[in-house]
Amino acid sequence: MAEKRDYYEVLGLQKGASEDEIKRAYRKLAKQYHPDLNPDNPEAEAKFKEVNEANDVLSDPEKRARYDQFGHAGVDPSYGGGGGSYGGGFGGFGGFSGGDGIDLGDIFDSIFGGGGAQRSNPNAPRRGSDIAISLDISFMEACKGLSHEVEINRAETCEACHGTGAKAGTSPKTCPECKGTGQVRFQQRSILGVMTSTRPCTRCGGKGKIIDTPCPECNSGRVQRRKKVIVNVPAGIDNGQTLCVRGEGNSGINGGSKGDLNVRITVRKDPIFERKGFDVWCEIPITYTQAVLGDELTVPTIDGNVKYSIPEGTQPGTVFRLKGKGIKKLQRDGRGDQMVRVSIEVPKRLNKKQKDALQSFEKELGPQNYEKRSGFFDKIKQFGEDIKKNFS
Repeated sequence: MAEKRDYYEVLGLQKGASEDEIKRAYRKLAKQYHPDLNPDNPEAEAKFKEVNEANDVLSDPEKRARYDQFGHAGVDPSYGGGGGSYGGGFGGFGGFSGGDGIDLGDIFDSIFGGGGAQRSNPNAPRRGSDIAISLDISFMEACKGLSHEVEINRAETCEACHGTGAKAGTSPKTCPECKGTGQVRFQQRSILGVMTSTRPCTRCGGKGKIIDTPCPECNSGRVQRRKKVIVNVPAGIDNGQTLCVRGEGNSGINGGSKGDLNVRITVRKDPIFERKGFDVWCEIPITYTQAVLGDELTVPTIDGNVKYSIPEGTQPGTVFRLKGKGIKKLQRDGRGDQMVRVSIEVPKRLNKKQKDALQSFEKELGPQNYEKRSGFFDKIKQFGEDIKKNFS
């Protein structure tokens, strides 16, 4: 079975975090890795499941108490199990049939992990944690893509001690108290007899090793450093999506691999364009004369201005489509379209000559020039007749 990450590490918390801290951390990460914001991204999907699993345990006081005491084995019966059974009679609870010494640790091994359960090695390689940052870009940068340099703080393996935490020329020693396991057994007498359980070794702090001469450069095997990283933002990225830069997170422990750098994208609003999916929308105001007679318009697109001819009698709110002038589709071929909505701007502050000319022009028009208006008043007339017929 694959090694599970510590649930507190998954949520970016310290052991002993409050309920509010757990809730805030979960909401932030669940939103970051939600499948709706990361379509066709198996890595984000896996992290989303991991975050939910961690929250399910740490947000439940009973589960959290078992986890704090027994680790993953306390909340997952299949974790670390070898498929063993409890065994026949009381003999399966190693120690119970041998007298008054009850090995409580072995009982929990059997209950939560089967007869062959193994405790995790405190000195096994552990993957470094991920780093999350935000990157603010313009609408056009999101449409076209860009390479952007970001600066981050991250934990890196100490070059002086090569990650051991011990001064150069020395090395950590196996803890004589716990024999490198990071845990020690203790006995406690109860009404059931003498019970044996485990707890973190106080001499080595649960690490399984003791460093007599710490490295003066780091004292831990890792150091914090500023690092510049190039983030390649693909064309078509949308607001709220997250990019994963592999191997640019914190260095691992005990030779473990590096974590990732997760970059959450924020796209600034554009004064002209609006995005809907992979389509780009814009609204162009035209004059009354242009709407009546038709005209050739200059239309802005993300590729530059283009010419587009609107027909005579264009109505307010009419939408024209420019095929293939939208945003590039992520991880597949093709682009969306550009949708151009026209609005007719009614002239204001006319002088007397202009008003007289407009009224003269209006008198020359007949009902055939106003189909919607004629149809509307026909409906009103029919409505009045229906009222008179049914209620008079």
